[in-house]
Amino acid sequence: MRLLIILCAILFAPLAQAKLPIQQWQTAGGSRVYLIENHGLPMLDVSIQFRAGHAWEGARPAGTASLTSHLFAAGSKGMSEQQISDRLADTGAQMAPTVDDDMAGFSLRTLSSAAELESSTSLLATLLSSPQFPDAILEREKARTISGLKEAETKPETLVDRAFSTAVFGQHPYGRDADPESVARITRDDLMSFYRERYRAGGAVVVMVGDIDRAGAEALAERLTGSLPAGEPQPWTLPPVAALAAASDARIAHPATQAHIQVGQPGMKRGDPDYFPLFVGNYILGGGGFVSRMTDEVRQKRGLAYSVYSYFIPRLENGPFMIGLQTKRESAGEALSVVRETLSRFMAEGPTAAELKAAKSNLIDGFPLRIENNRKILDYVAMVASYDLPLSYIDEFTAAVDAVTIDQIRDAFKRRIDPAHMATVVVAGGDSPQ
Repeated sequence: MRLLIILCAILFAPLAQAKLPIQQWQTAGGSRVYLIENHGLPMLDVSIQFRAGHAWEGARPAGTASLTSHLFAAGSKGMSEQQISDRLADTGAQMAPTVDDDMAGFSLRTLSSAAELESSTSLLATLLSSPQFPDAILEREKARTISGLKEAETKPETLVDRAFSTAVFGQHPYGRDADPESVARITRDDLMSFYRERYRAGGAVVVMVGDIDRAGAEALAERLTGSLPAGEPQPWTLPPVAALAAASDARIAHPATQAHIQVGQPGMKRGDPDYFPLFVGNYILGGGGFVSRMTDEVRQKRGLAYSVYSYFIPRLENGPFMIGLQTKRESAGEALSVVRETLSRFMAEGPTAAELKAAKSNLIDGFPLRIENNRKILDYVAMVASYDLPLSYIDEFTAAVDAVTIDQIRDAFKRRIDPAHMATVVVAGGDSPQ
């Protein structure tokens, strides 16, 4: 395994340093396919994604998307759960479901030799085209999920995450969270109807990276998507995320010795014209770890927290902008004040020239690590494909970072972030001042 990792690093290094040779086409059923050939190792990585994440559950109980994604391998077309597991083990392949707010699907890593490739990819095609969602296994997984949710609900990090999501997104689909009651209501009919609605050939995005040529990739893409329900999933778009009309402040009691704090609002979406100024600016504000302003003000100067951070999570619609930290219960008020002051000062002044130069250097020099191997390339191309970004996005990423100016960062933050309309959630903060 160690030798394999070293070989991967050597063989994929040229791809990380040059333009990615992405080939793109559509299947007969309208699935979009992206291919990067690399024949240095006898391995193939495959991703297939659909607009089938949590935000698309509609009137179904929260948790439907996750259970659908994870129960494809519970039984399919004459194969039991154990038979599916045994067949996968026989090939030596690795297959895993993926699900988030926007997207859901599968990733597959397999040897590219004929027998193993045929066995692993035909199994994935079968799982995708004819899931059974057996009642007995559904009930087992519901019980397991409910147990996990009940345990999670005792933890301050879960409470702060859920309260923050509700405060920022309200009734928008991004504000949905599964709980024991919603999971208990999920039926097999919910999973089947969700599958038929969202896992459609016209909405599939297939990405392949590794040891396969164009002809083989075309045949594989048709095999994976040819038996899926036809057409695009409807609806295809989500409603816009509304800006917060006013500030909010929620305090949740908890016996933890550490106060968990999150502050934020809706941020930006994928393909946003302000993406790069906000991305680079946030690296300076709180996304750069120990070189960020938040860390300097909260940790280095005052010792109020071990870690403080900020980030944007772009989605199909505006995802969250969030600042988070943990601190002693008695320090929650002071830490929150420092966070707000640091954000306000950054909004007013923007970064310094030295901060911008250092941020660009770190982001540009570190970018090759994001695409240094087969799997990282697969994930990055899958993100580009799933969010309809241009194929040149990866090649032009470092140039776009380098082109960001102080004025652009200041302008983007002033237009997009409003410190007076932030949602604040503190769990275990006691009677700390607001």
